[in-house]
Amino acid sequence: MVFYFTSDVVTPPATIYMGADKYENESLIKHGWPEDIWLHVKDLSSAHCYLRLQKGSTIDDIPPLLLEDCAQLVKANSILGCKKNNIDVVYTEWANLKKTGDMAVGQVSFHHPGKVKTIKVEKKKNDILNRLNRTKVEKFPDLLAEREERDRQERSSIKEIQRQIKEQERLEVIKKEEEAKIRNYSTLMNAQMMSNQDNAEDSDDFM
Repeated sequence: MVFYFTSDVVTPPATIYMGADKYENESLIKHGWPEDIWLHVKDLSSAHCYLRLQKGSTIDDIPPLLLEDCAQLVKANSILGCKKNNIDVVYTEWANLKKTGDMAVGQVSFHHPGKVKTIKVEKKKNDILNRLNRTKVEKFPDLLAEREERDRQERSSIKEIQRQIKEQERLEVIKKEEEAKIRNYSTLMNAQMMSNQDNAEDSDDFM
């Protein structure tokens, strides 16, 4: 089971989700999206929370209010973290998550620890949690199928962009060829006009 929340502190509203247990967390680690930001309470057991960014956004673009929503959810879903004040929540891009075969279920590390950011959560804010919990939806998604469909759409989008670029290049070639024809035609007409003018002058001299 995966829990989905909607944060309306941004427009359009953002989707935040987390696995119900360590096995769902394992699936989320494997089948996350490049647009996802992963969050977890530092040095304590907690839910693995994911924020899905809009395409083209980066981790540095996350508005503070949205980041606070995510951090509050993570804190509230930590057995020890929910009881403590001034905890740290770490977050990073999904692509920075590192999973090896010797790790326990749900355990994760990082490819680049330097890319992991931290936000301080001073205390639990019930107004934020109540607002988010009113949007809570429980689903049993096929995470692998969703990721494959996302990748398929991404490939289609890339192909369409490449097609548009090629079409633009083709039109540019045609435009240059037409411009070259016009220049050549103008040059030819000017030469003919000069020749006719010279012939006319020669005729006047003969007369």
